Amino acid sequence: MATKDPPKVKFEAALEDLEQVVEQLESGELSLEDSLAAFEKGVGLVRYCNQKLSEVERKVELLVKDKEGQLQLKAFGNGPSADQERDD
Repeated sequence: MATKDPPKVKFEAALEDLEQVVEQLESGELSLEDSLAAFEKGVGLVRYCNQKLSEVERKVELLVKDKEGQLQLKAFGNGPSADQERDD
């Protein structure tokens, strides 16, 4: 059974829709058929949100000072980790 892709919406709207789907499923008040439909919608929303997050992650770059104090552009995944000291 193929799942429908969610309509092209903003990430925030898709995330809100996903939260509503989770609340509906957790309530236990849906019939089996409605639960399955909600679950399928949720899976589509999760895929959409993950895709958008991946796209943004690839676009994000951090400005980082090198040892000489010069600003360098580095890809998102290559920035300093939260537990490393940063020069302010």
